[in-house]
Amino acid sequence: MTKQDFKLNVFSLSERLFPMVARLLGNNANAEDAIQEIMIKLWNKRSQLEQHPNINGLVILTARNYCLDILRKKTRVLEDSTNELRVLKNTKQNSDLEWKELNNIILKILKNIPEQQKEVFLMRDVDGYEFSEIAAAMEIKIEHVRVLLSRARKQIGIALEKNYDYERGTY
Repeated sequence: MTKQDFKLNVFSLSERLFPMVARLLGNNANAEDAIQEIMIKLWNKRSQLEQHPNINGLVILTARNYCLDILRKKTRVLEDSTNELRVLKNTKQNSDLEWKELNNIILKILKNIPEQQKEVFLMRDVDGYEFSEIAAAMEIKIEHVRVLLSRARKQIGIALEKNYDYERGTY
């Protein structure tokens, strides 16, 4: 793989990797360093990348595994990596408190769903990865990714419904 091919096929994915890496590692500074290290690892394996059928999936898998290795070395729990997560963005000044509250509720819900479901939900709905990329990164079938995402969304929806019914006094 030439330098130009690497830039086009691999390095261009670094912007798409950043949200996932930042979420897993907990802050932007660590994420920037990790992206550089990941790109160096991939550059060193560039001869193997040419023959790989799913370069995007391999890049995401490499990034995910690198982050998990860092977290294991720091003995930090993966659930705590959602501290920097901003699931919803505020568009109006006057509803800032409501958006913060909803973000906190969703973060609490995410702590209570199974790890695989949470990771698929975050990668798909927060980071915006395709099903094939998630499947390659997690080393599971695309159908399983769809099932996990569906179950996660259902659990989040039920929990949100319960929360808001309770706040309205109807539950």
